[in-house]
Amino acid sequence: MDLRRFSNGIALCGALALTLAVASPARANPFETTLSNGLRVIVKEDRRAPVAMHMVWYRVGAMDEKDGTTGVAHLLEHMMFKGTKKLKPGEFNDIVARAGGNDNAFTSHDYTAYFQRVPAAALPKMIELEADRMRNLVIDDDEFARELKVVMEERRLRTDDQPQSQMHEQLMASAFIAHPYRRPVIGWMNDLENMRPDDARDWYRLWYAPNNAYVVVVGDVDHKKVFELVKKHYGHMKPVAQPVRKVTAEPPQTGERRITVKAPAELPQLAMAWKVPKLSDVENDREPYALEVLAGILDGHAASRLPRALVRSSQIAVEVGAYYDSTARGEVTFMLGGTPAKGHTVAELETALRAEVKRIADEGVSAAELERIKTLTVASQIYKLDSTYVQAMEIGRLEASGYRWQDADRMLEKLRSVTADEVQAVARKYFGDDTLTVAVLDPQPLDPDAKPRAKPAGLRH
Repeated sequence: MDLRRFSNGIALCGALALTLAVASPARANPFETTLSNGLRVIVKEDRRAPVAMHMVWYRVGAMDEKDGTTGVAHLLEHMMFKGTKKLKPGEFNDIVARAGGNDNAFTSHDYTAYFQRVPAAALPKMIELEADRMRNLVIDDDEFARELKVVMEERRLRTDDQPQSQMHEQLMASAFIAHPYRRPVIGWMNDLENMRPDDARDWYRLWYAPNNAYVVVVGDVDHKKVFELVKKHYGHMKPVAQPVRKVTAEPPQTGERRITVKAPAELPQLAMAWKVPKLSDVENDREPYALEVLAGILDGHAASRLPRALVRSSQIAVEVGAYYDSTARGEVTFMLGGTPAKGHTVAELETALRAEVKRIADEGVSAAELERIKTLTVASQIYKLDSTYVQAMEIGRLEASGYRWQDADRMLEKLRSVTADEVQAVARKYFGDDTLTVAVLDPQPLDPDAKPRAKPAGLRH
């Protein structure tokens, strides 16, 4: 059950804060500037290797879509590699590869981002390429039709053919009945079947603008030279008036929701999602930090409570997990889940998972346990600092979620100040039935003659 939680959230922010403190006691690094057209540029100098990570983040994702055109944000991401007024389809990737680098992109509910990891000497060309496709993309009807088929096949490969993905998709659609997180990032198949080139063109014209984007560069670079290059290639662009974003708030959930997903699979699975608060006020919020620590105590390392009690001790489950990310543009959930072991049922696993949370609510956590998870939170991130990609991701995700990278050190301080009483308090407060949505995968017989679906050509990530 892929609910491991130390890949996102405040733990990442803490790593960034630690990096800044170590790299420059005067807090000069990263460096930041904003062009007159609204494009922000954040540069972190890291001289340990002659490479540069270059990212362009757009403050738009599946959260901003409308019913009927779900999946357009992700589809436009694909089209960004299909040529501009200067480049032929696929030429962008070829230039990056010839420079000795690699590139990709990703779309989430909250944002869309593009990146290249290249030798530092190739950075000027990467900035030129990204600036070109910010305003000069060509969405050809035939290329659109071909790429739409790739995306539809991607949905079949990664969702329709994956029972756990089906379960998660249905869980989100049930947990959120109004908020846009109810829609899958890749889109509903019916919307993809009816997608038109103008849907992508409209999305591009509206959201792909300097005042809705920011550039993040980490690596063996001089920030002043990067600022000059970005200004040279982006400075002439005009800002685009952005619409007022009206996001429907999720109405209070007043009763437990349960769904069953039937799909061919070897084992049943369970996923539970509770509505909990996200981090809104970095300085004054306390509960989101306590929930982060709670998730870590439950599933932050191999010896944490869930794997120790349910996998190795009672052997009720073959895998278990907990997940909570407080830093999102939209609303958030706290998730528990797992796969019951042979001879055990989903109901037994649910009871056992609830019992572990209740044990913390009733008995609290020890000082040693609390300190260990805080130490691991920091240590696990320090080991990632050799990656320019991770450093850039940490800055980018924080900004995309509505925070500033400068908040990172304060987030770490707040996380490390969480008390055992605060962890116990959130365990008591947020894990009742009224805000819970439960999804169960009911395994159906596997087709012995079924063949794995081939990965579609052009699928990058």
